[in-house]
Amino acid sequence: MVRTALRVILDAEADLEVVGEASTGAEAVSVVRETRPDVVLMDVRMPEIDGIRATEQILAGMAEPPRIVVVTTFENDAYVYDALRVGAAGFLLKRAGAEELVDAVRLVARSDSLLYPAAVRGLAAEHARRRPPAAPPWVARLTEREAEVLRLVATGLTNAEIAGRMGVGPATVKTHVAAVLAKTGARDRTQAVILAYESGFVGAR
Repeated sequence: MVRTALRVILDAEADLEVVGEASTGAEAVSVVRETRPDVVLMDVRMPEIDGIRATEQILAGMAEPPRIVVVTTFENDAYVYDALRVGAAGFLLKRAGAEELVDAVRLVARSDSLLYPAAVRGLAAEHARRRPPAAPPWVARLTEREAEVLRLVATGLTNAEIAGRMGVGPATVKTHVAAVLAKTGARDRTQAVILAYESGFVGAR
């Protein structure tokens, strides 16, 4: 029923097309590899393998993997944070309305901003408080500009907003973001924010 509702909502949009469905984690991995979608909506709790393991397998097994959005009931679910840590681009609550769902898919496909940045920061900060931070080698490798960009990314700003804050062009910010992702080993902005908090680079308040 949930998958049918999601399909109806998404297929009603001229710029979106549902290319596949799956009822288990293992099936999801297979369907994604076959259909090669741009965005995947992944339930965290599924038979056979859960959404976290399925996310890991998809991201590790494809040269150009899709952006994965975890669909969950509660935003503070430990499963959500684990999924973000392994590379999910964001999460969406099951109670989200049709417009919110469509906007989330489009935003994640653009990949230049965080999905629900305040919630991602909250999850990252909460988990960072539970473990002592250990500064990884990448912190020392960031230039001053790259460090500034990472801090601004961690606040949830888009490239355009960061460009305005720093007084540079969006293309320059995009270059800095790419360098940050390469040096931190992060797959995308969301994972960079997680690493920034876990390392203590950005303080958990």
